[in-house]
Amino acid sequence: MTNILLKVTGLKVAYGGIQAVKGVDFEVREGELVSLIGSNGAGKTTTMKAITGTLPINEGDIEYLGKSIRGQGPWDLVKQGLAMVPEGRGVFTRMTIVENLQMGAYIRNDKADILADIDKVFTIFPRLKERRDQLAGTMSGGEQQMLAMGRALMSR
Repeated sequence: MTNILLKVTGLKVAYGGIQAVKGVDFEVREGELVSLIGSNGAGKTTTMKAITGTLPINEGDIEYLGKSIRGQGPWDLVKQGLAMVPEGRGVFTRMTIVENLQMGAYIRNDKADILADIDKVFTIFPRLKERRDQLAGTMSGGEQQMLAMGRALMSR
């Protein structure tokens, strides 16, 4: 039996008086790929923001690696290995690709392994390696999204 990495139970999230998520339940097990699918306004992004601590939840619970993470902020969750890469990229436009990746590793204490992890990101996204010294703001939207994913991976 595979381990449950993420378990969401009875999740309810509201914006003021508007109930955006009305009781979501799902599990993500080790080795699985899970997608949230729905129309615009269905609550996909709201669910992800609640899981990653950027939105408070009204009801329900979220367990990550067997422990409740309800009420924890994103700064705590990223240290535990849980990060979100939203649409819209959100890269540091006036920093190079390498500097953006280094920012992803900011919370880490194993500075010696950071260069090796940058190389791993470059293996996943070879286009970033080609442009390693380029300012992130001068890249295409797709390249910036690759960089945002790479930066999240750098946090481990």
